[in-house]
Amino acid sequence: MLKFILNDTEVSSAAAAGTLLLDFIRYQQHLTGTKIGCREGDCGACTILVGEIIEGKLKYHTTTSCLMPLGNATGKHIVSIEGLNVEGLNVVQQAFADEGATQCGFCTPGFIVSLASFCISEKKPAYEDAIHAVNGNICRCTGYKSIERAAALINQKMQQRQQQDPLTFASENNIVPAYFSSILQRLTQLRETTCTPSQPVAHKKKLGGGTDLYVQQHEEMVNEDIDFLLNDHSLNGITVQGNICWMGASVTAADMAASPVFEEYFSNMPHYIKLISSTQIRNMATIAGNICNASPIGDFTIFFLALDAQLQLRSGETIRTVPLRDFYKGYKQMDKQADELLEKIFFSLPTGNAHFNFEKVCKRTHLDIATVNTALLLTMQGDVITAAGLSAGGVAAVPFYFSQASSFLTNKKISAGVLQELLSIIQAEIEPISDVRGSATYKRMLLQQLVTAHFLKFVPGAEAKGCL
Repeated sequence: MLKFILNDTEVSSAAAAGTLLLDFIRYQQHLTGTKIGCREGDCGACTILVGEIIEGKLKYHTTTSCLMPLGNATGKHIVSIEGLNVEGLNVVQQAFADEGATQCGFCTPGFIVSLASFCISEKKPAYEDAIHAVNGNICRCTGYKSIERAAALINQKMQQRQQQDPLTFASENNIVPAYFSSILQRLTQLRETTCTPSQPVAHKKKLGGGTDLYVQQHEEMVNEDIDFLLNDHSLNGITVQGNICWMGASVTAADMAASPVFEEYFSNMPHYIKLISSTQIRNMATIAGNICNASPIGDFTIFFLALDAQLQLRSGETIRTVPLRDFYKGYKQMDKQADELLEKIFFSLPTGNAHFNFEKVCKRTHLDIATVNTALLLTMQGDVITAAGLSAGGVAAVPFYFSQASSFLTNKKISAGVLQELLSIIQAEIEPISDVRGSATYKRMLLQQLVTAHFLKFVPGAEAKGCL
């Protein structure tokens, strides 16, 4: 029996654990404010809030309910648009009304939920963050300017919060209903009666965030026998031992973006993360899922390839380690047995004279699948490269590590000549194909530009100095 709190009501369900929350909310609970749109996590019409206890504190984030199964809701607080209603209009709803920020109204519930999440975030409120909160919500009537004005009004209200607890401020200022103040205690009690995750079973389908599996295998997943890994604490967390960063397989893109470790060692992480999916999807999508999806353009796969990440795979009591660069054997083929679970990912942190950069180009600047993406790690001693790792997606049948190009860079000084020779080596290594995202010729040209961009960032004023 699955148990969680839906809005202000504790629910128990005997429905299949693979049932999507969107369908449960609309068809079994008859809460139809949550809309059905793309069913692929792109439009945000079905956005909900998910509250869970993390390190003793109640924290909320948004997800698209069209990709979230009931099994991942167990022991949590699920909030649909109806669960945000107060007497009259709440602050977010009122701002939308005041600015005329709704036209046909289909997208409005998702926007309201996303901005409510902004209001109860622990981050210091800022207008830019209010806008980012709705980056996964689409308005088909193109009413974005009025929505931006509404977001500005909401942010203005949030400046009054000062040092007050976000949930307390929100419940006392007509942003969320008063019942939110009781959820921490109620979830604590519910967790005591909710089953903890069991050890993964070999024959079951392994599910992390489900952001790809439910798009590709929706019908099968609903009734699949599933091991839900997202809430398995043994697979969560980002830790550092010596100079090695260890990540559990269920670490999400949002976890990675918020990690003090990545903040310290990857100064441009806020920029990188904005190139990858939407807020709602990043809150669900796991790094291990991105790797095991085996897409030739997986953003985090390319990111970690340049870092020479290692994968720890488990089958029962047997553990083995596989370098990520050796993991892919062909298109969608991996060095992974059916009964193996990708348990951990680890890599050496770029310290001292190490420089890292990630680049991505797609048809839209944000929230889109890459045409070509690439990452480069250089370790320097003065103006000499002592070690290099270059990767790219969209240029081969697998996420590609440039072994020849990386070896070539070792012990070289950055110069225009070295770059030109490097680009020639790269062109000989890749085998792009023409597809809906671009021709093979275009991808070759694009990769050259992105690799050049890596070096322009590593060597300030490189063009003016004649180095590139």
